[in-house]
Amino acid sequence: MTNISVNGLEISLKASITFPQGTPITAFADDSDPFDIPELQIADTGMGANGDLVVFSTPNPIEVSVSVIPNSDDDKNLAFLYEQNRAGKNKKSVKDVITMTGIYPDDSKITLTNGALVSGMPGNAASSAGRLKSKTYTFRFENRS
Repeated sequence: MTNISVNGLEISLKASITFPQGTPITAFADDSDPFDIPELQIADTGMGANGDLVVFSTPNPIEVSVSVIPNSDDDKNLAFLYEQNRAGKNKKSVKDVITMTGIYPDDSKITLTNGALVSGMPGNAASSAGRLKSKTYTFRFENRS
């Protein structure tokens, strides 16, 4: 039997300036995917003038989304990271370089390197169910190991 439970999942996030020692993330949302890594296109194809198939690699960043419980300590840390890296008028972005390690309950890991926080929610939003929406933060990485 193969057990695919993720109960016990933990993320270790290091940000070069904001969290150089790292911070754990464990307060995952219940109403959205807590740790999402969508499919990634790695190649494309074309056809030559005589109908010959050509294939070529297409490098793309590895995108990862993390959804956490709003107002949890993890959300507060990620919101701080978001604000530190957000550009704005009369505001400097610290330009953190992010390393993220997902540690699964079976002790397997995925480590993503040379990343950046690219989107997040700038505040709390309300759902029609009468609760705060879970907060999702999206990162893009150069590589994995």
